[in-house]
Amino acid sequence: MHRLPLTTLAVTAGLTLSACSSLEPQPFDATEIRQRAISDQAQMYRLQEPLNQPVTFYEAAARALKYNLDYRLKLMESALASNLRDVSRHELLPRIVAEAGYSDRSNDSGGTSIGIEDGEESLRPSTSEQRYRSTAGLGLSWSLLDFGLAYYENQQKADQMLMAEERRRKVAQNVLRDVRNAYWRALAAQRLIPRLNVLLARTEVALDAAREAQRQGLLPRQEVLAYQRALLDSTTLLTARRQDLELAKTELAALMSLPPGTRLILADEPEPDLPPDVSDIERLEQLALQHRPEIMEEWYRKRVNQNDLEAAKLRLWPNVTVSAGIEYDSNDYLYNNDWTETGVNVSLNLLKLLSYPDLNEAQDTQGDADDLRRTALSMAVLTQVRVGALRYHLAREELEYSDESLEVDEDLLAYAKAAASSSIGSELEVIRAESRYLLSQYQREAAYSRAQAAWGRLFNSVGLDVLPETVAQHDVQTLAGEIERIMTTHERQGIIAPHPGQPPAPAGGPTLEPRRPQPGTGADKGGTDAV
Repeated sequence: MHRLPLTTLAVTAGLTLSACSSLEPQPFDATEIRQRAISDQAQMYRLQEPLNQPVTFYEAAARALKYNLDYRLKLMESALASNLRDVSRHELLPRIVAEAGYSDRSNDSGGTSIGIEDGEESLRPSTSEQRYRSTAGLGLSWSLLDFGLAYYENQQKADQMLMAEERRRKVAQNVLRDVRNAYWRALAAQRLIPRLNVLLARTEVALDAAREAQRQGLLPRQEVLAYQRALLDSTTLLTARRQDLELAKTELAALMSLPPGTRLILADEPEPDLPPDVSDIERLEQLALQHRPEIMEEWYRKRVNQNDLEAAKLRLWPNVTVSAGIEYDSNDYLYNNDWTETGVNVSLNLLKLLSYPDLNEAQDTQGDADDLRRTALSMAVLTQVRVGALRYHLAREELEYSDESLEVDEDLLAYAKAAASSSIGSELEVIRAESRYLLSQYQREAAYSRAQAAWGRLFNSVGLDVLPETVAQHDVQTLAGEIERIMTTHERQGIIAPHPGQPPAPAGGPTLEPRRPQPGTGADKGGTDAV
């Protein structure tokens, strides 16, 4: 029986030494790093639906929301927060502890007694406990303080789950905004780059012809140099525009998480009409204050902070612990080897009560700070809404001017082609007209994409959801249809639709400053004019 402790000590010592040896730094080797890189790259593009047809805007948005890694990360964080909340619920339950043990002494435990008055030994040495014995027990305990702390912790976990959901909503809205910004630029690139490359090649040929005409003296030197200068200016502008266009498809492919080398073809469909100017800025501001994820997250954060201080105040109160259990002891000297026991315990740290006024003051200060932070964020949100509405109005005006400029350059190109002859100057004039026309097309496409981007920023500033709560199927086509339905509904019922009784937007765009009340109107009697 004495060998068991020695064996136990030997095993414990061996485990301790092996654990100490594992504390040394162990960096990954080159093979592990290479395998991890290959695995990560495969994980980026795993289980993606193939591109079998030209991609529409809503399909691009659906692919971005389904496969974008940032959005998938927020989904995982939201799921993790939900799991942590479920775990914290178990802390509300009582504790049921089962225990078993074995003890071994090298000698007998026991003692003697002596008289208090005379100091003489009154009993001979005796023991009531065996050297070797085993114990077991099953106990239930419930602490009122632990229950209260677990309750507040569960409330905090629930609010943190809601905060994670708001962050997921924000990422989804940002992804859709970025897709809208990149898609129409990429579509413009798909339309213009082939024509731009052809025109650049013709421009190079025309430059060579102009240089040859200069050498042969076929045209006046000043005229030839002016043509060359015009062609070089057009070439510089066209090359710069081509660089902008080339990057657009790359940005869109990155948002959609397409594997490198994937051939992306966009659906060259008629451009959808832009929504009209906003007619009710105040209504948009109210929608933004109600729906923006950042404001909702700050509101939930305030509850988390308040519950944290409530838990701190709860620790000041008495702790009541109720316990009950069944015990067993193999000691043969006991009169009863098994028994049940119950108990109630109350404890209170009196000195901690002195911190109660400070905790109350801290709670009030924390609440004021949270409210002020949310108010400052709300002010920034209102500014974004108003600036977004103004930018959208200006973008629509720019698009109108671009349409007019394109029509003029189209007429100039037709005139140049009609007046063209076999002379070098006429050919150069046609090329210059084609360059101006192509640049006007680029400016028009860029103006349309900027108008779409401005509308996307305005839509994003309101904070409306772009995904339904439930989707029948999770394939790209179904998701794209749901996104289109949700956005169309929001545009008709949320952003575009005026408030009942609200007059339509003026021709000059949204009014961003409230009009002053005129004498004799209802405004100077407590009413307000529509913004």
